[in-house]
Amino acid sequence: MTLIPTIDQEACCAHGDCVEMAPGAFALEETATVIGSAPDADLLAAAEACPALAISLTDAATGEVIFP
Repeated sequence: MTLIPTIDQEACCAHGDCVEMAPGAFALEETATVIGSAPDADLLAAAEACPALAISLTDAATGEVIFP
């Protein structure tokens, strides 16, 4: 499965857990930004670690939202 991350910019509190868990996929400026890709396990860990639940993950093949 290939996951596509999306960040809800209004919900993001710029805590930075996503950057720690998946540095290839996220960067932190005023809020978090998607900058690339990372293994699905890292993306899921980053989404689960987000205290604001601002990260959603979508299955690229089906369009199904996997998280949250």
